[in-house]
Formats: sequence, structure tokens, C-alpha cells
Amino acid sequence: MRKTHTIGALLFGAAALGLLGCYEVEETIANVTVLNELGTPVQGAEVRLYAFGSVDTDFIGEPRFDTTGVTNAAGMVTFNFSEFYVAGQAGFAVLDIDATKGNLNGTGLIKIEEMQTNEATVYLE
Repeated sequence: MRKTHTIGALLFGAAALGLLGCYEVEETIANVTVLNELGTPVQGAEVRLYAFGSVDTDFIGEPRFDTTGVTNAAGMVTFNFSEFYVAGQAGFAVLDIDATKGNLNGTGLIKIEEMQTNEATVYLE
């Protein structure tokens, strides 16, 4: 009987590991929409998302994130932060947004939640 219990425990352990191995990580996405002051989408705006690793009065750290993209016809640009996700972490990042097109610019913030699609809108003035 003891041998049966041992085999059963091993099979249960293997099944549990198999189920844990099937855990699927969702993508961590940031969508930024850029609109003009009339609320119309702005195509071709350059959008920069960034955050500094450490900021104090004496030292500004290296950028932790710093990436740019260009909006499509719907005024949206998508950033994928999935490669930065670490399983088990609590929270991800709050990033600054700078958007520009010609002499117009706008700023904002976007809170990035891991394994979700996060959205923000910036108005150019």
C-alpha cells in the first residue's frame, strides 16, 4: 500500500506542476490616443512614454522606460511592455506622456497595470 501512496503522490505532484506550467501571461499594453482641441484624432503625432528610475533633488536616474511611437489614422499608438513584466510583481509603472505634432504638444500620465490593456488620452494644444 505504501508504494501506491507514493506513486499517487508523485502523479498528483506532476499534475499540479503541469497545471501551474499552463499559466498564461496576458500582454501588458499601453494605448495612447492623441486628439486635437476639437476632439479630432491626430494622425502622425509623435508620442513618448518614459519614466526615470530615481528622482530626487540631487540626482535624476537613468530612464527606466523611454520609448516613442507615431499615431495612426485613429490618433492611437500602441506600446507593448510585456517583456518587462515579472510574474508576481505588484504594480508596474506610471509613465509620463509627451505628444507632439508640429508646434502643438500635450502631456499626460498613464498607469500601466500588468497583464492588461491600459489607455490614456492626450490633447494637443
